[in-house]
Amino acid sequence: MLNILHLDEQLAAIDKPAGLLVHRSALDAHEQHFALQMLRDQLGRPVWPVHRLDKGTSGVLLFALSAEMASLLGQAFETGAMAKRYIALVRGWPAERGGLIEHPLARDPERASAGQELLPSRTAWERLGRVEWPLAVDPRFEGSRYALLEARPETGRRHQIRRHFKHLTHPIIGDATHGKGPLNRAVAGFLGLQRLWLHACALELRHPASGAMLRLQAPLGPEWQRLRERGEWLWDAAPDADQPGT
Repeated sequence: MLNILHLDEQLAAIDKPAGLLVHRSALDAHEQHFALQMLRDQLGRPVWPVHRLDKGTSGVLLFALSAEMASLLGQAFETGAMAKRYIALVRGWPAERGGLIEHPLARDPERASAGQELLPSRTAWERLGRVEWPLAVDPRFEGSRYALLEARPETGRRHQIRRHFKHLTHPIIGDATHGKGPLNRAVAGFLGLQRLWLHACALELRHPASGAMLRLQAPLGPEWQRLRERGEWLWDAAPDADQPGT
């Protein structure tokens, strides 16, 4: 059963587990379970996805309960009328002050960027905490550094957060496409868990029918607690309910 975060007559939001596809994909033809089908069966009515989360990303996923509402919500996503917040674990220690990544991205991340139109793309971010683990992924150093970040995408390009942090040379841990394989494997062995360390923790929008503001939140799962338990974390921002260990 999916964890339903919000349900009314027009829309539904779930807390998508990491590893679950939103809908069928030719890239994962062997998969038999999809959030779209599971929510439809759970509610006993048709549902329409209005945005996507990558298979490895967990957190808030919004569905419409009619085609008309799907169109309205889709427009809201296209125009940036929804505020999204993610938590990510990245390699290295990005600047303490955080910043805004303004780096144009090709529309399709699965094709070479050459020859594709580059679209304006913006991601604001803040460093929350940092740690050094005794992982010798580089023979020059006995340990390696990692940071927990909050990311707020202001545009909605595919794989935007993952590609933007790769551009900063701080790839998200567990990212098989835009990250570093040896590093991902070392961290997975150290934590005893392999996943893409990216979580959609909050989505804020104005309800298209009622006009009321909705703030949908998906708490971090227990696997994020392992981050807090491994090593001595140094916090730049006071941990809140969306951060591990609280």
